[in-house]
Amino acid sequence: MNKGLALFFAVVGTVLLACISLALSLGNVWLVLLFTILSVGFIGFGFVVKAKMRKRNGG
Repeated sequence: MNKGLALFFAVVGTVLLACISLALSLGNVWLVLLFTILSVGFIGFGFVVKAKMRKRNGG
């Protein structure tokens, strides 16, 4: 995975985790659940992209 794409996944993942903490401080359970699902899904998608790129590049 190139550095730009890795940075993108790191920044967006961090923002989503920060949104979870914001939703916790607001006391909104539905937003906490939404951002938790989005965070897990996005981070998992990043691992899938990394695995596919590694497989395509033969390493």
